[in-house]
Amino acid sequence: MRERTVTYSPAFTLVPTRECFNRCGYCNFRAERGADWLNPTEARALLLPLVRSGVVEILVLSGEVHPHDPRRSEWFAMIQGICEVALELGFLPHTNCGVLRFEEMRALQQLNVSLGLMLEIDSNRLLGSVHRQAPSKLPALRTGQLEWAGTLGIPFTTGLLLGIGETPAEREDTLRTIARLHNRHGHIQEVILQPHSPGGSQSWVGEPLGEAQLLDMVRLARQILPAEITIQIPPNLVGDLVPLLEAGARDLGGIGPVDVVNPDYAHPVVERLGERLAAAGWQLEPRLPVYPHLDRRVAAALQPLLGEHRARLCQAAVT
Repeated sequence: MRERTVTYSPAFTLVPTRECFNRCGYCNFRAERGADWLNPTEARALLLPLVRSGVVEILVLSGEVHPHDPRRSEWFAMIQGICEVALELGFLPHTNCGVLRFEEMRALQQLNVSLGLMLEIDSNRLLGSVHRQAPSKLPALRTGQLEWAGTLGIPFTTGLLLGIGETPAEREDTLRTIARLHNRHGHIQEVILQPHSPGGSQSWVGEPLGEAQLLDMVRLARQILPAEITIQIPPNLVGDLVPLLEAGARDLGGIGPVDVVNPDYAHPVVERLGERLAAAGWQLEPRLPVYPHLDRRVAAALQPLLGEHRARLCQAAVT
């Protein structure tokens, strides 16, 4: 990657369901049990108009059905079916559907070029506040997921959710946890530094993270995380991106029509974003949902399609 380059993933988000057994105080995404589920036929109808549109990544982002819910297998089969449709149409899936069983993670590895799960904050203290009603936000459970992903060799995205009541020391500890897991397995491709942005559906009331604090976090993350881990900043949740890029952020994540997690904050239009960054001396370039140095870890069945997209991306960069 060139020194003054920042990347993004041309992406579209599919939501299998917003139903979630967690009730995080800051969430603007979840719905109660009984929310609609997206079947593969409906997913196909949503994806067909995007073929040859420039979209590459299909982010499959789901609420969590409880591990002991009798509908769990049906929920997981729905997610697998959606990934299969995306692959059939020529897209590259990246799934984040919460905490998985080991065999579920291994199954999704065969249908996704990368997987993701936000670690958020590695602190049991938040179990007494914003995570009080969120059983799957137990830090040990989520670090275990990152460990499993490393054991399986899955290219992985994780991140911190900032401004939910955590302390500076807890932020630093979380970065060190991620660095330690990556040093063991070499599988973490990017770390998202996501400032919590208040929305219309949350129940928790707290002070949002200030831009100066986020800038400090980018600097700290660049000091702590191994150099091969890219730092990602969601462009719709910050004001001026340029200082964050100068501090070490190099990716803007998946950019599509709607941010389904933060519906109150519209995604920027890529062309206009590129123009603003170019005026500040930065080149905005598309990327795939798996980073090149981790291509070899992608499942063998997905390698031909990944290779086609990689070649197309390289050709576009040359021309």
